[in-house]
Amino acid sequence: MRHFRQSGRRTGVTFSLLTALILALVSVTASPGQAADRDRVRAFLTVTGFDVALEAIKLSAEDAPAMLGIRAQDFGLSWTRLAGEVFDVALMQEMGVDILERTLSDAALAHAAGFYASDLGQRLVQAENASHLADRSVKRKSGEEMIADLMVSDPERVAIFDRMMRAIGSAEMTLKSANEVQIRFLMAAAAAGIVELKLDEKGLRALQAESAEESLAEIRKSGLRGAAVTYDGISNEDLAAYAEALEQPLMREVYELMDAVQFEIMANRYEAVAMRLRGLDPGQEL
Repeated sequence: MRHFRQSGRRTGVTFSLLTALILALVSVTASPGQAADRDRVRAFLTVTGFDVALEAIKLSAEDAPAMLGIRAQDFGLSWTRLAGEVFDVALMQEMGVDILERTLSDAALAHAAGFYASDLGQRLVQAENASHLADRSVKRKSGEEMIADLMVSDPERVAIFDRMMRAIGSAEMTLKSANEVQIRFLMAAAAAGIVELKLDEKGLRALQAESAEESLAEIRKSGLRGAAVTYDGISNEDLAAYAEALEQPLMREVYELMDAVQFEIMANRYEAVAMRLRGLDPGQEL
Protein backbone atom coordinates (compact mmCIF):
# COMPACT_ATOMS: atom_id res chain seq x y z
CA MET A 1 0.00 0.00 0.00
CA ARG A 2 2.90 2.35 0.61
CA HIS A 3 3.79 2.54 -3.04
CA PHE A 4 6.16 5.52 -2.95
CA ARG A 5 8.78 3.69 -0.90
CA GLN A 6 10.83 0.77 -1.43
CA SER A 7 11.40 -8.04 -7.98
CA GLY A 8 9.53 -9.19 -4.76
CA ARG A 9 8.33 -12.66 -3.97
CA ARG A 10 4.74 -11.60 -3.26
CA THR A 11 2.33 -12.03 -6.16
CA GLY A 12 -1.01 -11.20 -4.55
CA VAL A 13 -3.56 -13.55 -3.03
CA THR A 14 -5.43 -16.40 -4.71
CA PHE A 15 -9.02 -15.86 -5.88
CA SER A 16 -10.54 -18.04 -3.18
CA LEU A 17 -8.55 -16.37 -0.42
CA LEU A 18 -9.28 -12.92 -1.80
CA THR A 19 -12.99 -13.71 -1.93
CA ALA A 20 -12.96 -14.81 1.69
CA LEU A 21 -11.08 -11.68 2.72
CA ILE A 22 -13.48 -9.41 0.86
CA LEU A 23 -16.47 -11.07 2.50
CA ALA A 24 -14.85 -10.64 5.90
CA LEU A 25 -14.26 -6.96 5.21
CA VAL A 26 -17.61 -5.93 3.75
CA SER A 27 -20.05 -8.18 5.58
CA VAL A 28 -20.18 -5.82 8.58
CA THR A 29 -21.94 -2.50 8.12
CA ALA A 30 -19.48 0.34 8.36
CA SER A 31 -19.87 2.64 11.35
CA PRO A 32 -17.77 5.83 11.37
CA GLY A 33 -17.19 5.79 15.11
CA GLN A 34 -16.55 2.09 15.53
CA ALA A 35 -13.06 0.60 15.55
CA ALA A 36 -12.45 -2.43 13.34
CA ASP A 37 -12.15 -5.87 14.95
CA ARG A 38 -8.89 -7.81 14.85
CA ASP A 39 -9.84 -10.39 12.19
CA ARG A 40 -11.04 -7.70 9.81
CA VAL A 41 -7.85 -5.71 10.39
CA ARG A 42 -5.77 -8.76 9.47
CA ALA A 43 -7.82 -9.16 6.28
CA PHE A 44 -7.41 -5.46 5.59
CA LEU A 45 -3.62 -5.74 5.79
CA THR A 46 -3.58 -8.52 3.22
CA VAL A 47 -6.07 -7.02 0.76
CA THR A 48 -4.37 -3.61 0.76
CA GLY A 49 -0.81 -4.96 0.80
CA PHE A 50 0.00 -3.14 4.03
CA ASP A 51 1.31 -6.39 5.48
CA VAL A 52 4.10 -6.29 2.89
CA ALA A 53 4.72 -2.59 3.54
CA LEU A 54 5.34 -3.47 7.19
CA GLU A 55 7.53 -6.40 6.16
CA ALA A 56 9.64 -4.00 4.11
CA ILE A 57 10.63 -2.11 7.26
CA LYS A 58 13.27 -4.80 7.74
CA LEU A 59 15.05 -3.45 4.64
CA SER A 60 15.74 -0.23 6.53
CA ALA A 61 17.71 -2.11 9.19
CA GLU A 62 20.92 -1.51 7.26
CA ASP A 63 20.37 2.25 7.67
CA ALA A 64 20.43 2.15 11.48
CA PRO A 65 24.21 1.82 12.08
CA ALA A 66 24.91 4.43 9.37
CA MET A 67 22.93 7.01 11.37
CA LEU A 68 25.45 6.49 14.17
CA GLY A 69 28.47 6.79 11.91
CA ILE A 70 29.28 3.09 11.95
CA ARG A 71 28.87 0.25 9.46
CA ALA A 72 26.64 -2.77 9.85
CA GLN A 73 29.46 -4.90 8.42
CA ASP A 74 31.60 -4.05 11.43
CA PHE A 75 29.34 -6.18 13.58
CA GLY A 76 29.54 -9.23 11.31
CA LEU A 77 27.11 -12.04 12.08
CA SER A 78 26.13 -10.39 15.36
CA TRP A 79 24.41 -7.60 13.43
CA THR A 80 22.65 -10.04 11.12
CA ARG A 81 21.27 -11.93 14.09
CA LEU A 82 20.29 -8.76 15.96
CA ALA A 83 18.54 -7.21 12.94
CA GLY A 84 16.65 -10.44 12.30
CA GLU A 85 15.36 -10.50 15.85
CA VAL A 86 14.49 -6.81 16.18
CA PHE A 87 12.94 -6.44 12.72
CA ASP A 88 11.01 -9.70 12.96
CA VAL A 89 8.29 -9.53 10.30
CA ALA A 90 5.59 -11.35 12.28
CA LEU A 91 6.22 -9.10 15.28
CA MET A 92 5.98 -5.90 13.23
CA GLN A 93 2.79 -7.03 11.54
CA GLU A 94 1.24 -7.85 14.91
CA MET A 95 2.22 -4.39 16.14
CA GLY A 96 0.43 -2.97 13.11
CA VAL A 97 -2.70 -4.98 13.86
CA ASP A 98 -2.59 -3.87 17.50
CA ILE A 99 -2.54 -0.18 16.56
CA LEU A 100 -5.07 -0.40 13.73
CA GLU A 101 -7.50 -2.40 15.82
CA ARG A 102 -7.75 0.61 18.14
CA THR A 103 -7.60 3.40 15.56
CA LEU A 104 -9.02 2.27 12.19
CA SER A 105 -12.73 2.97 11.85
CA ASP A 106 -15.05 0.56 10.04
CA ALA A 107 -15.93 3.31 7.57
CA ALA A 108 -12.31 3.92 6.58
CA LEU A 109 -11.54 0.19 6.48
CA ALA A 110 -14.53 -0.59 4.25
CA HIS A 111 -13.79 2.30 1.90
CA ALA A 112 -10.12 1.41 1.35
CA ALA A 113 -10.74 -2.34 1.21
CA GLY A 114 -13.51 -1.85 -1.33
CA PHE A 115 -11.10 -0.11 -3.70
CA TYR A 116 -8.13 -2.44 -3.20
CA ALA A 117 -10.32 -5.54 -3.56
CA SER A 118 -11.31 -4.42 -7.07
CA ASP A 119 -9.53 -5.68 -10.17
CA LEU A 120 -7.54 -2.46 -10.50
CA GLY A 121 -6.87 -2.40 -6.77
CA GLN A 122 -5.42 -5.90 -6.74
CA ARG A 123 -3.22 -5.18 -9.77
CA LEU A 124 -1.91 -2.13 -7.95
CA VAL A 125 -1.31 -4.11 -4.76
CA GLN A 126 0.61 -6.77 -6.66
CA ALA A 127 2.85 -4.10 -8.23
CA GLU A 128 3.31 -2.32 -4.89
CA ASN A 129 4.12 -5.53 -3.00
CA ALA A 130 6.89 -6.34 -5.46
CA SER A 131 8.23 -2.78 -5.23
CA HIS A 132 8.29 -2.75 -1.42
CA LEU A 133 10.69 -5.69 -1.35
CA ALA A 134 12.83 -4.74 -4.35
CA ASP A 135 16.54 -3.98 -4.07
CA ARG A 136 16.69 -0.28 -3.26
CA SER A 137 19.87 0.52 -5.18
CA VAL A 138 18.62 -1.21 -8.33
CA LYS A 139 15.23 0.46 -7.98
CA ARG A 140 16.83 3.90 -7.62
CA LYS A 141 18.99 3.49 -10.72
CA SER A 142 16.10 2.16 -12.82
CA GLY A 143 13.81 4.89 -11.55
CA GLU A 144 16.24 7.65 -12.46
CA GLU A 145 16.51 6.36 -16.00
CA MET A 146 12.75 5.89 -16.38
CA ILE A 147 11.84 9.33 -15.05
CA ALA A 148 14.41 11.02 -17.28
CA ASP A 149 12.84 9.29 -20.28
CA LEU A 150 9.25 9.98 -19.19
CA MET A 151 9.91 13.68 -18.72
CA VAL A 152 10.47 13.81 -22.48
CA SER A 153 8.27 11.02 -23.85
CA ASP A 154 5.27 11.09 -21.48
CA PRO A 155 5.13 14.16 -19.18
CA GLU A 156 1.44 13.40 -18.53
CA ARG A 157 2.48 10.22 -16.71
CA VAL A 158 4.92 12.12 -14.50
CA ALA A 159 2.14 14.60 -13.69
CA ILE A 160 -0.10 11.71 -12.62
CA PHE A 161 2.63 10.40 -10.32
CA ASP A 162 2.91 13.85 -8.79
CA ARG A 163 -0.87 14.03 -8.37
CA MET A 164 -0.86 10.67 -6.58
CA MET A 165 1.85 11.80 -4.20
CA ARG A 166 0.14 15.08 -3.43
CA ALA A 167 -3.17 13.33 -2.80
CA ILE A 168 -1.75 11.57 0.24
CA GLY A 169 0.77 14.23 1.31
CA SER A 170 3.54 11.73 0.68
CA ALA A 171 6.64 13.95 0.74
CA GLU A 172 5.68 16.10 3.73
CA MET A 173 4.52 13.13 5.79
CA THR A 174 7.62 11.13 4.92
CA LEU A 175 9.96 13.95 5.95
CA LYS A 176 8.14 14.60 9.21
CA SER A 177 8.06 10.92 10.12
CA ALA A 178 11.63 10.20 9.01
CA ASN A 179 12.88 13.10 11.11
CA GLU A 180 11.03 11.76 14.13
CA VAL A 181 12.47 8.28 13.62
CA GLN A 182 15.97 9.74 13.43
CA ILE A 183 15.51 11.82 16.58
CA ARG A 184 14.09 8.93 18.59
CA PHE A 185 16.86 6.61 17.42
CA LEU A 186 19.68 9.03 18.20
CA MET A 187 18.26 9.89 21.61
CA ALA A 188 17.82 6.19 22.42
CA ALA A 189 21.38 5.46 21.27
CA ALA A 190 22.71 8.29 23.43
CA ALA A 191 20.72 7.05 26.43
CA ALA A 192 22.15 3.57 25.88
CA GLY A 193 25.69 4.94 25.78
CA ILE A 194 26.28 3.94 22.15
CA VAL A 195 27.08 7.49 21.01
CA GLU A 196 27.86 10.82 22.60
CA LEU A 197 25.79 13.52 20.93
CA LYS A 198 27.20 17.00 20.41
CA LEU A 199 23.66 18.41 20.16
CA ASP A 200 20.62 18.00 22.37
CA GLU A 201 17.19 17.17 20.96
CA LYS A 202 16.37 20.82 20.31
CA GLY A 203 19.63 21.24 18.43
CA LEU A 204 19.02 18.13 16.35
CA ARG A 205 15.57 19.35 15.36
CA ALA A 206 17.01 22.75 14.39
CA LEU A 207 19.55 20.99 12.19
CA GLN A 208 16.77 19.03 10.51
CA ALA A 209 14.79 22.22 9.94
CA GLU A 210 17.75 23.83 8.18
CA SER A 211 17.81 21.09 5.56
CA ALA A 212 14.02 20.62 5.29
CA GLU A 213 13.61 22.23 1.87
CA GLU A 214 16.45 20.20 0.37
CA SER A 215 15.16 17.02 2.01
CA LEU A 216 11.64 17.57 0.67
CA ALA A 217 12.96 18.03 -2.85
CA GLU A 218 14.92 14.77 -2.63
CA ILE A 219 11.92 12.90 -1.20
CA ARG A 220 9.75 14.10 -4.08
CA LYS A 221 12.37 12.99 -6.60
CA SER A 222 12.65 9.65 -4.85
CA GLY A 223 8.87 9.30 -4.90
CA LEU A 224 8.74 9.90 -8.65
CA ARG A 225 11.54 7.40 -9.25
CA GLY A 226 9.78 4.82 -7.13
CA ALA A 227 6.44 5.38 -8.83
CA ALA A 228 8.00 5.02 -12.29
CA VAL A 229 9.38 1.59 -11.39
CA THR A 230 6.41 0.40 -9.34
CA TYR A 231 3.70 1.23 -11.88
CA ASP A 232 5.64 0.47 -15.04
CA GLY A 233 2.96 -1.99 -16.16
CA ILE A 234 -0.04 0.19 -15.25
CA SER A 235 -1.63 2.45 -17.86
CA ASN A 236 -2.01 6.22 -17.48
CA GLU A 237 -5.78 5.80 -17.48
CA ASP A 238 -5.67 3.38 -14.56
CA LEU A 239 -3.20 5.54 -12.67
CA ALA A 240 -5.46 8.57 -13.12
CA ALA A 241 -8.29 6.51 -11.64
CA TYR A 242 -5.99 5.60 -8.75
CA ALA A 243 -5.14 9.26 -8.18
CA GLU A 244 -8.83 10.10 -8.04
CA ALA A 245 -9.40 7.32 -5.50
CA LEU A 246 -6.51 8.58 -3.37
CA GLU A 247 -8.02 12.06 -3.32
CA GLN A 248 -11.17 10.87 -1.55
CA PRO A 249 -11.37 12.03 2.12
CA LEU A 250 -11.68 8.53 3.59
CA MET A 251 -8.71 7.29 1.56
CA ARG A 252 -6.66 10.26 2.74
CA GLU A 253 -7.62 9.34 6.29
CA VAL A 254 -6.51 5.75 5.74
CA TYR A 255 -3.16 6.79 4.27
CA GLU A 256 -2.48 9.25 7.07
CA LEU A 257 -3.09 6.45 9.56
CA MET A 258 -1.04 3.92 7.60
CA ASP A 259 1.89 6.33 7.50
CA ALA A 260 1.64 6.98 11.21
CA VAL A 261 1.53 3.25 11.98
CA GLN A 262 4.41 2.40 9.68
CA PHE A 263 6.72 5.05 11.08
CA GLU A 264 5.73 4.39 14.68
CA ILE A 265 6.72 0.75 14.24
CA MET A 266 9.96 1.78 12.53
CA ALA A 267 10.82 4.19 15.35
CA ASN A 268 9.99 1.57 17.95
CA ARG A 269 12.25 -0.98 16.28
CA TYR A 270 15.09 1.52 15.89
CA GLU A 271 14.87 2.30 19.60
CA ALA A 272 15.05 -1.44 20.27
CA VAL A 273 18.15 -1.64 18.03
CA ALA A 274 19.79 1.15 20.03
CA MET A 275 19.32 -0.77 23.28
CA ARG A 276 20.64 -3.98 21.75
CA LEU A 277 23.67 -2.32 20.15
CA ARG A 278 24.99 -1.47 23.59
CA GLY A 279 26.37 -4.98 23.94
CA LEU A 280 27.89 -5.04 20.46
CA ASP A 281 29.76 -1.77 20.06
CA PRO A 282 31.65 0.60 22.41
CA GLY A 283 30.45 4.20 22.78
CA GLN A 284 31.82 6.73 20.35
CA GLU A 285 31.37 10.43 19.67
CA LEU A 286 28.92 11.40 16.96
